[in-house]
Amino acid sequence: MPFDSTGKISFDHIYTEPDPRAFFGTLRRLDYAIPQQAKAYFAKLIDEYRAETGVAVPTVLDLGCSYGVNAALHRCGTSMERLYDHYRDCESLSRDELIARDRRMVATDSVRFIGLDASAPALDYALAAGFIDEAIHADLESEDPTEEQRALLADVDIVISTGCVGYVTEKTLVRIARENRPWMAHFVLRMFSYRPVAESLADFGYETTGIDGVFPQRRFASDEEQSQILDNLSVAGVDPRGLEDGGRLYARLYVSRPNGAAGGLASALNALPLRDQG
Repeated sequence: MPFDSTGKISFDHIYTEPDPRAFFGTLRRLDYAIPQQAKAYFAKLIDEYRAETGVAVPTVLDLGCSYGVNAALHRCGTSMERLYDHYRDCESLSRDELIARDRRMVATDSVRFIGLDASAPALDYALAAGFIDEAIHADLESEDPTEEQRALLADVDIVISTGCVGYVTEKTLVRIARENRPWMAHFVLRMFSYRPVAESLADFGYETTGIDGVFPQRRFASDEEQSQILDNLSVAGVDPRGLEDGGRLYARLYVSRPNGAAGGLASALNALPLRDQG
């Protein structure tokens, strides 16, 4: 497999298929788990937002949503392991049959999900399956949102992500923040610095807090990938001992919230177990 500019194996091909079977089949072999790790934290964040604002049905923007995995975990009351089994066991189905099967998993929900991604096929599937309610197909690293996209972003209450920050930068997050100043929670690989994002969001009145602990993302795809990532961590001044040198990528969780209240929310999130499997 080719490597991307960060030294990681490139999985671009699994994000452009008409359905998520290649995505789940490939990532299961690498124990890809970060959406599962994030599930309880995002649920807590949504509950905190409801309690503080009185908004009964918050709008959540999943940045880099691909096939709507984070929304599916929330809406279907499921886990990554069950999703892996689900897509493994339906190889003979057509895309339309798979969509119909997926729609039956979706429960009535009190969260509105918007997915933002650069992959049109992944967004199309997430919409058709009912995992997300709206889609934004855009590259906000290189261009401002359209008027239609700005209208959707203006409704966003919370922004979440599980691995795209580092590939997307403060350029994207500032373009989102200036529309409505939503709460944010991002799982960021330790090889990337969140400082440029935090500093840029501070200009909009945000405070950022890192949550205690680290979260496993996936196993390295090869010894070569691990070697390149360890080199990158060394250059960044990040100690991999006991973590990446053991064979997995790890992330940290950062909460950015306007009006200087991220610290209190971080305390609530820190009370959650680091490896929720529900």
